Amino acid sequence: MSIGNSPEDERPFRDESQEARPSVGRALQQARIAAGLTVDDVSSATRVRIAIVRAIEADDFAPCGGAVYARGHIRTLARAVHLDPEPLIAQYDAEHGGRPAPTPAAPLFEAERIRPERRGPNWTAAMVAAIVVVIGFVGFTAFKGGDSSGDSKSQVAGGTTPTTVKSASPTPKKHKPAEPTGEPSDSAIAAAPQDKVTVQVSAPNGRSWISAKDHNGRMLFDGLLKKGQSKTFQDSSKINLILGDAGAIELYVNGKKIEDTFRPGAVQRLTYTKGDPVAG
Repeated sequence: MSIGNSPEDERPFRDESQEARPSVGRALQQARIAAGLTVDDVSSATRVRIAIVRAIEADDFAPCGGAVYARGHIRTLARAVHLDPEPLIAQYDAEHGGRPAPTPAAPLFEAERIRPERRGPNWTAAMVAAIVVVIGFVGFTAFKGGDSSGDSKSQVAGGTTPTTVKSASPTPKKHKPAEPTGEPSDSAIAAAPQDKVTVQVSAPNGRSWISAKDHNGRMLFDGLLKKGQSKTFQDSSKINLILGDAGAIELYVNGKKIEDTFRPGAVQRLTYTKGDPVAG
């Protein structure tokens, strides 16, 4: 009777952490749903096409057009749904053959193999150079002699030293007026004009994706507002807002603070007009 491990004891243990970890696409989808964002919201925030967002969430990276573009899309989508992109990119590399090796640099030429080509003396160039030197010396001598004789004659005739001619005063430079900035300042918000709507969006408590459009539907801003940053928008009649994480945002409309309490992670769609603050 032999003593030892049974075949079942020799089987390798399953890596439960690998089985429990979701795929790259599944992790992005779960984070998007937890952030309260739709596929259209993420596509608008990242400018990644809706079809590509859906394909990545289904772990289909073929529409990305290559591994380099797939990594870029994963990084962009992860930031939009508040995920750290590096673990997802590392997981993608592990599942798709790893990061491609960099292209090796071309070898340097060896100095001893490059031999200078022997050439005979260039007599034509030497003759031209000699002629130029002679002409220059003769001209300089003639100019120097005429200049000194003229100075002595003028000094003897006048009996005084030549007066110094004052140089003309330089023309003052015209400074261009400073170009107006695209966004109104805080002082402009405090004195917001009555015939316009002015909205300031600040992120003092965290970061949030925001989108702002004017009354014609023209996009004023579409992107991530980091913690501590603020944006100010102004239109003649209406400002439309989408807040990805309304709990991290403070709003000032027409110089007045909006006192609404938004839940963290909640998506809010708001419209403000002249005479507000009143959320649309």
